[in-house]
Amino acid sequence: MQKNTTTIVHDDLPLTLSEAGHGRPVLVLHGGGGPATVAALAARLSEGAHTLTPVHPGWDGTHRPAWLTGVDDLALAYLDLLRDRAPADVLVVGSSLGGWIAAEMAVRDTAGIISGLVLIDAVGVHIESEPITDFFALDARGVAEHSWHDPDRHHVDPAGIPSDQLAVRQANMATLRTLAGEPYMHDPKLLRRLGRVRVPALLLWGESDRIVSPAYGAAYAEAFGDGRLEVVPEAGHLPHIEQPDATFAHIAAYMEGRAPLVVHE
Repeated sequence: MQKNTTTIVHDDLPLTLSEAGHGRPVLVLHGGGGPATVAALAARLSEGAHTLTPVHPGWDGTHRPAWLTGVDDLALAYLDLLRDRAPADVLVVGSSLGGWIAAEMAVRDTAGIISGLVLIDAVGVHIESEPITDFFALDARGVAEHSWHDPDRHHVDPAGIPSDQLAVRQANMATLRTLAGEPYMHDPKLLRRLGRVRVPALLLWGESDRIVSPAYGAAYAEAFGDGRLEVVPEAGHLPHIEQPDATFAHIAAYMEGRAPLVVHE
């Protein structure tokens, strides 16, 4: 059963948190699209684990204190959360921005709280040959074309979104711009720091992602001390939504310590 709570990490930082399931703690971190984008994945993970799924401060109307201005601030806040709630053997699963947060957490985890990483089409590093698409410069159709394997199925015309929901989306994007707009969607120091991360890192990538390409994902995985890339066919930037079964099968195999899946055409 899912439980929604507010937990105080710092005096001025209340976190909205969903918890479900029992077993190994799994921190699930959403991307710029908000917590709804990882809700189904978190629910599936909770069938065999204890999931903690926070709403990043500033998303969906939640409070963001003035000092929280970067992904590094979020990474440290979530490490503080884990010290209080799950101080050992934590798997961190992050999508897009959430994957970046997970990587930043791993390089700062001096207490050894994190024992595994799953980064799903993560941003966060600069790869000279594979630039990150300027998400903020795209209109709604452009976002769909870059984000989905099947953009016609997932494109949403902003004209059809109720005004209150549209305001939430716009506020979420404003928060994303504050945290990750400059330098754009990356930490210049992160790539060289990843070699110090020795916990196994699985990077899952949609083969049709045009926000950050599979080649970007391959370079990201190679930078980890123990990283590997698995590509999900017929999926874009959010393979856990377009191909949930294939994505979860990779995560389940990783969690069980099995060999990488072989996808047959």
